[in-house]
Amino acid sequence: MRALVCREFGPIENLAIEERDDPLPGDGEIAIDVRAAGLNFADVLGIAGRYQIRADLPFVPGNEAAGVVTAVGSRVTRFSPGDKVVAALRGGAFAEKSVVDERMAIPLPESLSFEAGAAYSVAYGTGYHALKQGAALQPGETVLVLGAAGGVGCAAVDIAGAMGATVIAAASTREKLEFARQAGARHLVDYSRESLKHAVRELTGGRGVDVVYDPVGGELSEQALRATAWHGRFLVVGFASGDIPGLPANLLLLKEARAIGIWYGTWAERHGDEVSGNVRELSAMIAAGKLRPRCSEALPLERFVDAFRLITERRVLGKVVLTMGRTA
Repeated sequence: MRALVCREFGPIENLAIEERDDPLPGDGEIAIDVRAAGLNFADVLGIAGRYQIRADLPFVPGNEAAGVVTAVGSRVTRFSPGDKVVAALRGGAFAEKSVVDERMAIPLPESLSFEAGAAYSVAYGTGYHALKQGAALQPGETVLVLGAAGGVGCAAVDIAGAMGATVIAAASTREKLEFARQAGARHLVDYSRESLKHAVRELTGGRGVDVVYDPVGGELSEQALRATAWHGRFLVVGFASGDIPGLPANLLLLKEARAIGIWYGTWAERHGDEVSGNVRELSAMIAAGKLRPRCSEALPLERFVDAFRLITERRVLGKVVLTMGRTA
């Protein structure tokens, strides 16, 4: 099989496509013929050696894939060869074949293509866990989503709206905000042109937002925290800006607010029953047309540099995936 391999930490250009032996499923694992794999900012950090957990070199990056089951290990009970699945992996998705614990895979929703499925598991799994278990979001509350046009942000806009919240989308260009509006945002804030804190205060009549969903970090985090309401919940999802914010703890005190860290992969490994419940609920919302996972850009594996640059140069609208069919 072909796989995208990282042999040393550094820029994306250092990666190379190599021929490798097909992986075999172990006990409780399934082997997948990968058709599409989703890119995330966490992949950029992992390849650079800057993620929370460093992979052992060499490794195949990629944490979400959609494809067809080709083989199953002993004790696998949920899948059979031929099943179409979406999987959340701990690396290994950017390859023509991969293996994953069956507990981290779900059936591909019938309405989704492989490309849309690859854009679904991590972004929507993270967003639903954050808003449901993390923030305990209630219908009628207001959610501010930073980086609302990116893959994780756009998923949060979609999910929050489906849960009955009013969504304020924040992004850096009008094009990105229009994309977030199409995903379901009620209000839009261009933080390249106006103060995020003041715009949110005006939109909420001075009250502030109930929940902040922050996959961006940096200087925007403090502005967003200052725009929270009494008993607001601030979800720390990631640091796409590259800067980890030093949030003033006194703001949490003054508002009796909570800052809540969200690390979906580790939570999912520890809470299998809750993950299964989340998956069932997300699948039901997709089937009912309440959620619309979508792939904005699908590029072949050979164009991995172009695909990653859409993320690192902040040009992406929604989710980017790599497809595994050979182009020559």
